[in-house]
Amino acid sequence: MRIILFTGKGGVGKTTMAAATALRASQLGHRTVVLSTDAAHSLADSFDLPLGPEPAPIVANLWGQETDVYYNLEKYWGKVQQWLRALLSWRGLDELAADEVATLPGMDELSNLLWINDHYDSGRYDVIIVDCAPTGETLKLLSFPDIAGWWVDKILPVHRRLVRVIRPMVRPFSDIPLPTDEVYGVGKDLFRRLEELRALLSSVDETSVRLVLNPEKMVIKEAQRTFTYLNLYGYATDAVICNRLIPAEVEDRYFQGWKTAQEQYLRLIQECFSPLPLFTAPLMEQEVVGLEMLEQVGAALYDQKDPTQLFFRGPVQEVTSEDGRYVLTIALPFVSKEQLSLMRQGDELIISVGSFKRSIILPRILHGLSTLGAKFEGSKLRIAFGEASQEEDSP
Repeated sequence: MRIILFTGKGGVGKTTMAAATALRASQLGHRTVVLSTDAAHSLADSFDLPLGPEPAPIVANLWGQETDVYYNLEKYWGKVQQWLRALLSWRGLDELAADEVATLPGMDELSNLLWINDHYDSGRYDVIIVDCAPTGETLKLLSFPDIAGWWVDKILPVHRRLVRVIRPMVRPFSDIPLPTDEVYGVGKDLFRRLEELRALLSSVDETSVRLVLNPEKMVIKEAQRTFTYLNLYGYATDAVICNRLIPAEVEDRYFQGWKTAQEQYLRLIQECFSPLPLFTAPLMEQEVVGLEMLEQVGAALYDQKDPTQLFFRGPVQEVTSEDGRYVLTIALPFVSKEQLSLMRQGDELIISVGSFKRSIILPRILHGLSTLGAKFEGSKLRIAFGEASQEEDSP
C-alpha cells in the first residue's frame, strides 16, 4: 500500500500533478484512488468528469472522489451533530440555523482525512493519492491527529465523568440536552481512528508527501516553510515537483526573461531541497484538462519511473544512544535558533516554530530522564536526555 499526499501553495498545479500521477499509476496496473480534500474542489475539472462524495470509476484501475462536508459529517459525526442540534434548538435557534451551526470548527477538514483510513482498511486499492488543500489548510489537517490524541487522553475522560455526575442533579430543574454515553462513544471512536491515521501518515514505508511548486521566489519560500513544518509533525517528503517550466525550445524573445529567472530558481530549488529528488513538468501548450493531457503530463513528469515508488527515504525523527545519554533528533530545515522554542511537560515535548506548535509524546525510554540540553547540527535539532547529574555534559 502506498499513500501519496500532494500539497503546495494555491495555484501551483498540485491537483494536476496528483491527477496525472494517479492516471499513470493506474496505467501501470496499480489499483488507484485519488481524492480531493480541498473545500474548493478541482479534481473533477482536471479529469473533465463528474465526481462525487464516494469513489467513482474513471478508467481501468482508477477511481476518483471529491469529499463532501455534509456527507462526511453525517457519516462520521452523526450522533454528535444530533446532540449539538438539540442543544442549539434548546437555546432558541430555529431548526435550519441549528443544523448549520452544529458543526464544530475543523470537523469538515477532519472528516476528509478519515477517508484515508477507510480506503486503507478496505483493501480495494494499492495506491491512495490525496490532492490536499493549499499549504496552510493542509498543515492544519495534518496536525489534527496530534490534537485529537491530547483531547482523548486529557479532556474527554474528565468531561465524561463530570457529565455523569451533574446529569442527575440537572435533570429535575432543566431539560437541557446533555451528551449521552453514545455521543461520547462516537467521539472516542473518532479520536481512536485519528490516532490510527497519525500512525499511518507517519509510516515512512507507506506514506510520503510531494511538494509542488513553481519556479518563483514567493512559491519557493512557501515550500521551504511547508517542508519545515512537515518535518516538525513527523511526515516524510519523498520528492519535490517543479511545475510549469518553460521548455528550452521556446525561443520567443518575450519569454527570455522568464526563462532566465526560471533557470536561476530551478538551481535554487535543487540547492534548497537536496537530497530530495526533483521532478519537473513543462508549461504545456494548452490547458491540462482531460485524460489525454494528464497522460502527457504524467509521461513528462516521471518518464519511465513508477510514480508509486518511494523516491527518497530518510529518518525525520529518531532516538539514538550516545555516551550514556539518549539523543532525540528531529530534522528542521530552514529554521533559525531564534524561531524555535522548546518546553517539556512530563512526557510531552512541546516544539514551537513560528506560529506552528507540535506536542510530541516522548518514547517510553525517555519518560523518566531529564532534558539535558538542545542544539542545532546542520538542519537537525538534537535534544539530549539523561540523568540530572549528566547536565553539565549536555550538548
